[in-house]
Amino acid sequence: MQDHYYCLKVTPSAHLALFSDFLSDTLPVGFEELDGTLIIRSEEELETIGWGVEQFAEALGKALGEPVDVELEFSVEKNADWVSAYQEGITPVEVPPFYIHPTWTEPKAGMHNIAIDPALAFGTGHHPTTASCLSAVGSTVTPGMRVLDVGCGSGILGIAALKLGAQVDACDTDPVSVENARENAELNGVAFDTLWEGSVQKRTGSYDVVIANIVADVLVMLASDLKAALNPGGTLILSGILDKYEDKVMQAYRALELQRRIAQDEWVTLVVALPSGAE
Repeated sequence: MQDHYYCLKVTPSAHLALFSDFLSDTLPVGFEELDGTLIIRSEEELETIGWGVEQFAEALGKALGEPVDVELEFSVEKNADWVSAYQEGITPVEVPPFYIHPTWTEPKAGMHNIAIDPALAFGTGHHPTTASCLSAVGSTVTPGMRVLDVGCGSGILGIAALKLGAQVDACDTDPVSVENARENAELNGVAFDTLWEGSVQKRTGSYDVVIANIVADVLVMLASDLKAALNPGGTLILSGILDKYEDKVMQAYRALELQRRIAQDEWVTLVVALPSGAE
């Protein structure tokens, strides 16, 4: 172990969750969130990551039509047991009936325990979209259902459905996510029926529940494919939706019936159902 490490503190002026998502999808290491600042520690220099964060802030500002500033603070620190300190900062998440915890903490009796360590693929239960999806899965999925997790990331949502006794397929366009989902399923003593690199178009069956925790524009783009993947009377769990884009998403799924709306911070999860007999 070298005697120093590199630290980068990222403090955005707004939209902390979006910056957190960006780092989750970008970094080969974990990071810490503390009082509105995202803290990255690595034995490799972090200037390139800092440049990427600045580019993301500029692109985000253009996309949202508002200024988005970010403050970067670089430092070189003496090496200590910061891995242990980082682990202490990762707390379990309880979303009944699920308890999501890193492998270095104990499971909780009476809950469906899901062990997930922070990694390159997004999805540890801490983000509002993941937490609200877990809540929707818990109230929707029952034993024996056929479930598809589209854009599975870490696999946490599909694993949750497996814990409830469903038969689950999963897919992601990112090969790192596919492998991470497979490893996390194995870690939790469950297995996906089918897990593939790609999207919903590669499916070979139809499902009682389809989960898609992606982003609003992709949900709109995939609307026909996601609806076509449902059995009659089936349910879609749609998430990754900023509240400002909720109407746009609902318009794309207007033929379906809204069963539940879960809002947390600026994020919305929608549970919509295909009426029996509808196509």
